Amino acid sequence: MKSRLRTALFSFSALLAPTPALAEPLADADRKEILAEVDRGSPAMARNALQIWSWAEVGFQETKSSGLLQKDLKAAGFKVAAGVAGMPTAFIASYRNGDGPVIGILAEYDALPGLAQAAEPERRVIDGIAGHACGHNLFGAASVAAAIATKNWMVAHGIKGELRVYGAPAEEGGSGKVFLVRSGLTKDVSAMLHWHAGDGYSAMQGHALANVSAKFRFHGLASHAAAAPERGRSALDGVEAMDNMVNMMREHVPQETRIHYVITDGGKAPNVVPDTAEVYYYVRHPDQQQVADIMERVKKAAEGAALGTGTTVEYDQIGGTFDLLPNDTLGHMMYDNLKQVPLPTYTVEEQAFIDKIATTLPKGGRKQVSGVAPYSSGEIMSASTDVGDVSYTTPTAGLSTGTWVPGTPPHSWQAVAASGASIGTKGAEVASKTLALTAAQLFQSPETLAAAKKELDERRGADFVYHSLLGDKAPSLDYRKAPAAKN
Repeated sequence: MKSRLRTALFSFSALLAPTPALAEPLADADRKEILAEVDRGSPAMARNALQIWSWAEVGFQETKSSGLLQKDLKAAGFKVAAGVAGMPTAFIASYRNGDGPVIGILAEYDALPGLAQAAEPERRVIDGIAGHACGHNLFGAASVAAAIATKNWMVAHGIKGELRVYGAPAEEGGSGKVFLVRSGLTKDVSAMLHWHAGDGYSAMQGHALANVSAKFRFHGLASHAAAAPERGRSALDGVEAMDNMVNMMREHVPQETRIHYVITDGGKAPNVVPDTAEVYYYVRHPDQQQVADIMERVKKAAEGAALGTGTTVEYDQIGGTFDLLPNDTLGHMMYDNLKQVPLPTYTVEEQAFIDKIATTLPKGGRKQVSGVAPYSSGEIMSASTDVGDVSYTTPTAGLSTGTWVPGTPPHSWQAVAASGASIGTKGAEVASKTLALTAAQLFQSPETLAAAKKELDERRGADFVYHSLLGDKAPSLDYRKAPAAKN
């Protein structure tokens, strides 16, 4: 695998290189027709997005959310294969008209645990175990709406090729797309498109952080914490000893590294020495090999903690994702189409919602959205995504749109609130239109697809062979479920 330095140098040169020649733009009549198709489908898109928001299903448990999107795609004439790549909530929907390019659109729909929040501009916890704090309810609904609009245009004009929607569950830690790639379900895709909720409008093509995640389960001996402490061996001691060692290790890892954890099981009562405990770790770095190496050191810390506390430990890898590989050939096309889409205007009520949330945000965020951000490429972003594995095997480009109040941190209650409100669905409509315009243009741009494939080959290196960071591990379908009680 090529070094991070090589990738960084290529990214820097991409920033300095002239803009690639764009394919012929869509005819004005086609552009207007596609935008009108999205407009016709926008009420349904908004209903779907808000329905998925209300269900707030976590990774690999998105049964209703996945089913709703599949139902709409089937009704629109797509053939749907459900439960693909060993994931019951994953699907592939396809419309094909003869031979031609295969254009894919990614869809996500999982929520985050612990963030149940009303669609209101102040903190109000509601019943539920999760919330759409990363806007995946909008992501899935808008991607499906874009695909339906594109398909209708293809039918009307006899456009040759295949359009696919990849329903990808468990992006938040479960690495759903990795299993799609590993199963070979994306290998014939000519170009893959995606988007994400955000607090502004951008078609920046950047690198994400590679990521390996795992749960460490410690086992000890239960005993009365006061009457017979010498007979116990605390699994929680094992977790805390491990955490202390990893925290000391932070001084001795590459500075770009991010390590974070939560204790998901620490015992049930203070007067019982816990015989089981669990801690859930993420390790991130811009380079895949560095991530794997650092996680090996974390595993050694767990083994040492178990030895020192008289416990045992089990390692269960949950996720593993590559960094994101930019593709400027596709990115410039996405950017050009984003600039062709009118940005939302807001009602008095929506503006009041925005202004109220703005007062609750941490200082330092953007104060207002000022159109589409200038195009850029190669920046290393501080988050991870399983789109990374897709981008190393298929030419891939994405965008983000203003579904949240400017300055909103992802994975916050403010993001949940906006993702369940009309300001969120208005931003998602911009994404849907941009995806549809870009997909339609690609169906008529074989030279762009060829250039995008050439760029992919150059960026990843001629000797690149894909090997998942998850190896041959099956999807961790129960990773969001509470640890089972020991009999």
